[in-house]
Amino acid sequence: MIKLKPSLFHVFLICFGVQLQAQTYSSTPPEESPMPMKPEMTEIWEPEVPVVTPAKTLGDAPSDAIILFNGENLDQWVSSTDVTKGAPWKIVNNDHMEVVPGSGGIQTQMKFGDCQLHIEFSAPDKVESESQGRGNSGVFLQNRYELQILDSYNNRTYRNGQAASIYKDHAPLVNAMRSPLEWNSYDIIYKAPRFKEDGSLDAKATITVLHNGVLVQNHSMINGNTYYIGLHDYPEAHGEDVISLQDHGNKTQFRNIWIRRL
Repeated sequence: MIKLKPSLFHVFLICFGVQLQAQTYSSTPPEESPMPMKPEMTEIWEPEVPVVTPAKTLGDAPSDAIILFNGENLDQWVSSTDVTKGAPWKIVNNDHMEVVPGSGGIQTQMKFGDCQLHIEFSAPDKVESESQGRGNSGVFLQNRYELQILDSYNNRTYRNGQAASIYKDHAPLVNAMRSPLEWNSYDIIYKAPRFKEDGSLDAKATITVLHNGVLVQNHSMINGNTYYIGLHDYPEAHGEDVISLQDHGNKTQFRNIWIRRL
């Protein structure tokens, strides 16, 4: 009979009195879990959540916001037709700015991607024209995707072109527009589109909008550049870009504009 020599591992086990036993299994559950859950097992302490001081007045800027316009000057803005020149719109009573029709749009000097944006606007005090001719302007995220500004108070137009629509894309859930002599607010949560390394689209932009505190765009998916004519698309990859306000020939007014990077 040929005897197999014990391995060094077996010799080690024998020397130290370790008995090799076959694995046994049980189908009876233990009386108590080997590791009972405790409250602290699901508590995350670090890193601590950063502190941001909210404004004392609802709608004013929190402590970490970038002030884009507070009535004092237009230093954060330039002309969209010639970025080497300052914004051509006028400031009224150190309170708000007003579109100078025919002067062209304005855009921020800084560029942004994902953001929280607050902006207040009012239609011209004198009601003129109808449909798209009343208080028309727009907020363009990344200089491409328009959130429509329009005097939609008792003013019928196409639903995906009225106030708070993603222009020619998504109509607002409701019409929350105030009268031309009152101020309106947009509170916007915007997530920029994502692109793959080869430049193709990975994820569309999304937007949530509160119009005067009323939800009007609920995580809506933006289908691309908001063209006046033609279907919307994403023709090319891009990164952060400016926020622009449109001159559509109406004396639309703006105040209290601030933004937070997300």
